[in-house]
Amino acid sequence: MKEAAGEANMTVVTIVLIAAVVAVATPIITSVVAGMGKKSCCQGAGGYWKNNQCLDANTNNVMNESTYYNSSTKQCA
Repeated sequence: MKEAAGEANMTVVTIVLIAAVVAVATPIITSVVAGMGKKSCCQGAGGYWKNNQCLDANTNNVMNESTYYNSSTKQCA
């Protein structure tokens, strides 16, 4: 009986640790994916990504986000 209880406790500890890793990693991965999406849309619109901003390749001016990315649908404009 003691061995069975010990294995059950280790299973619970393993499940809790996996849940903690998932809880920490999910927001980080979501943020990275969203940033890559904006960068890709910026480049598709003829700009380049620098310092978390989309700059027009011809004028080097900051492009308005709505010209290359739709925040509500999270897709390229």
